[in-house]
Amino acid sequence: MRNVRLGSTGIVVNKTGFGGLPIQRISDEAAEKLLWMAVNAGINYYDTGKTYSDSEVKLGRVLSKVRDKVYIATKSPAKNPEDFWADLNQSLQRLQTDYIDVFQFHNPPFCPRPGDGYGIYEAALEAKAQGKIRHIGISTHKLPIAREVIASGLYEVLQFPFCYLATEQDMEIVEGCKKADIGFIAMKGMAGGVLNNAKAAFAYLDQFDHVVPVWGIQRECEIEEFISYMKNPPVMDEEVKAIIEKDLKELSGDFCRGCGYCLPCPAEIPINQCARMSVLLRRGNTQNFLSPTWQEHMKKIENCIGCNACASRCPYGLNCPELLRRNYEEYKEIIAGNIKLS
Repeated sequence: MRNVRLGSTGIVVNKTGFGGLPIQRISDEAAEKLLWMAVNAGINYYDTGKTYSDSEVKLGRVLSKVRDKVYIATKSPAKNPEDFWADLNQSLQRLQTDYIDVFQFHNPPFCPRPGDGYGIYEAALEAKAQGKIRHIGISTHKLPIAREVIASGLYEVLQFPFCYLATEQDMEIVEGCKKADIGFIAMKGMAGGVLNNAKAAFAYLDQFDHVVPVWGIQRECEIEEFISYMKNPPVMDEEVKAIIEKDLKELSGDFCRGCGYCLPCPAEIPINQCARMSVLLRRGNTQNFLSPTWQEHMKKIENCIGCNACASRCPYGLNCPELLRRNYEEYKEIIAGNIKLS
């Protein structure tokens, strides 16, 4: 089992972190079983967020029983002190704990700093002084903000998307955190579900001795697979390299990671799925995404009003309306049988 020191926090965690977003989609009983499997396997870093529906509640039921053995990270989208304190106190209550190990600003449109007029960094400092949080972090999808975080010297932990589809700019962030001794939490290790080989994803991230991936888990087979890799880490052999090379060729260029920051849509289009439907169909559950329900979702693209709100919110700068249009045209061809999926 590999451990990582999380930058200047001094926290030592298992290199396999548990991403708590997906458990909002499963029952209380199923979530409890998964979490106990993770705890018993030695996973000791758990990531969640105030906006992840009942994820904090589910984590709290289990982790409160082993609080001294685990580290908990949660997030708040607050942009003022009042919302910050409300979110923090609610998270403490839901997680059944007196303190949060890593409290992160959740994808803010700016890099919070003392004296910036928003007051949330000062609130975090006060919460730290009170012992309610132990370390201040930030979770972002945006390169400019990630660069500011590293340069600021104000943060102990950065959570940022990182997988084997990473660009040179992404790599600069990863290495910048190492040089600045900032703990690096890798989200989207499977590129938001676009990648379908956990072995290759794990082997790639395992090369970076300062990176802690948090894997989004909602099925027993998933936690079992990651536990097996903890015990016997896959290596970057020729087989894994071939998988990565194939994916890099197929997924080059702009594609939607499914983060959902484009939402809500006034036309009720589930943009974070529809804008990457072609990729999902080629790499995922075709039976599900070709169902009548998803055909109705895709048809909603016809109702796009061209407001471009989705594009303005996309942290990757994607032309979301154009992605929707292209994916819908191909989807119709697939439904009509004019394009065959391999």
